[in-house]
Parts: sequence; structure tokens; C-alpha cells
Amino acid sequence: MNDDFAPATGIGSLPGHDAREAARTATGSFEDFPFLPELPARGPGADMIGRTAGLLVELYARVEPSGWRLGDRPGRDTKRARAWLGEDLDALEEFTQGYEGPLKVQAVGPWTLAAALELRNGEAVLSDPGACRDLAASLTEGLRLHLAEIRRRVPGARPVLQLDEPSLTAVLRGSVRTASGYRTHRAVDRQAVEATLREVAGVHDGGPVVVHSCAPDVPFALLRRAGVAGVSFDFSLLTERDDDAIGEAVEGGTRLFAGVVPGTDTALSDPAGSVMGVRTLWRRLGLRPELLARTVTVTPACGLAGASPEYARRALAHCVRAAGSLADNPE
Repeated sequence: MNDDFAPATGIGSLPGHDAREAARTATGSFEDFPFLPELPARGPGADMIGRTAGLLVELYARVEPSGWRLGDRPGRDTKRARAWLGEDLDALEEFTQGYEGPLKVQAVGPWTLAAALELRNGEAVLSDPGACRDLAASLTEGLRLHLAEIRRRVPGARPVLQLDEPSLTAVLRGSVRTASGYRTHRAVDRQAVEATLREVAGVHDGGPVVVHSCAPDVPFALLRRAGVAGVSFDFSLLTERDDDAIGEAVEGGTRLFAGVVPGTDTALSDPAGSVMGVRTLWRRLGLRPELLARTVTVTPACGLAGASPEYARRALAHCVRAAGSLADNPE
């Protein structure tokens, strides 16, 4: 098994407001691949966009009725986002004393951030190529500092950086709506998208980067070319159109973070049933069964912020059992 990864982990978000309880859950559920939890229920600044906006260097964002908008100076929203992240890091540090191994941290990727953050005129950063470049550079520097802080607090950790890109397909297709809602922003050139992702991923020099999207039609081939080590996705959204790209990804050494456990409260099947689709895909692609455990990390389909706390704990434990089923019975 690749030492950068482990058989199961979470996506990022959890329900509730208590940083210590979330850290206890994330580290207790995944003893060999914990993650830094996010608690968006706390409000603006704890949401995925606000949290990442708080990481930016020399760019600041504030909450407007329409969403997060770039401004000239750090205001209370930036300070709140940074304070909550500090609280989460304190809790993670407490529950990872002596830990050695992979540790996953999440941030919004450059293209979803460009689609969500507004310029001063109210349009998305996505509307301005120069602003997109500035945002990517600011994000890269912010991630550099964030990863250094993780290494300082958890010296034995090998950080895994997850970039959340749920809007990536919409950016490539030109289906992100303008502020008026009547038009869409022009599709961004695929080479520009790839180059920016490669630049941001390059901040984690020598460490693995995973791109997560729980949207349909994840661009596996583009992400591989951008140099990411893993792709995280909602397994239920795959179609046979994705087969070739997935087969090429596996053969090229890309780790698949297969989201097979529902992200909101539901009855869970037995662990073997949860990964039955993964085994079926493997057979359809003609891949060697022994590659399964070395290639697949089992996760929830998406974040668990909308789940009940009790279900979230069950779902994470279920990921571990489902991963064990894949390892024990790859065929």
C-alpha cells in the first residue's frame, strides 16, 4: 500500500459546533488516516468558501447578501474564519499527540473559489482572468503557510492536501451563472484550468494532493495531467463513460477516493454491499483484484455536514469496515 494513503478516511465536513468533539471523531474513526474536520454549521467563516478565504494572503473577503466578496482589508468575517480554523487546529493537535502517518487537510481549489468569490462589482472572480491568476497565487501562498502550520503542530504527520473542486466541471463547461442569473460565464480553456491546478498543487512539494468533487463528470484525465496523486468522487455518479478514464488513472498510479457511503442519514447496507459497485467496476475494467486495496480509499460520498452526529459517526466507522471488506475479499 502507498504510505501516503490508507484504506479509509473522511471528506472534511462534520455536523455540529464542537471542535474537540469533531477532532475526537475524525481521529478516532480513522486511526491511520485522520483528517482536519470542518464545521460549517457554526456559520459564515466556517463554511468551505469562507474557511479558504481566511487562508488567502494579501486578499480578504467579507460576507455580502449575495455571498463572499473580496475587499481591501481583513474585516470581522476574515478574523472569524481564522479564529475558527485556529480552534480546529488546536483540537486536532490535542488528539494527534504522537501520531505518525498521513493526515488530510482540505481547502477549496482555485476554480471553485473563483466561481464562488465575488469581485467588488459583484461578478465572480471567474469573469476576470487576471483576477483568477491573482487568486490562485494568493491561495498557493496561503496553503504553503497552512501546511507548514500542520507540520509544526503534528510533527509526525505526512500531510495530504485535498482541494475541493465541486464547481470544476461547471467551469470547464461554461455553466457557472453570472450575478444576474440570466447568463453564464464563458468556459475556461482546459489548458488554463490544468495549468492553474498544477501550480496550486505544486505548493505541496513532495507531498500528495487529492482533488475532490461530488459533482458528475469529474475530469479524471485533466486532473491526472495536472499532477494530482488522487481523485475523490461520489461513486454513485459514475457512468460507463468514465470507465476508460478510470482505468487509465489506476494504471497510471492515481489513488481513487471512492465515495460509497451516503452523506446524509439513511439505512446503511452491510460493508461488503457498500463496495460491491467498486468490485463490479474492477471486473468490468479487467483490472487485477490485488490492485484494489492498493488503489482505493473508501470515503463518504461527500461531506457529512448535513447528517446527524450519530449518523456521521456510523458512516465513518462504516467506511473503515467497507475498506476492510475490499482488502479481505478483493474478488
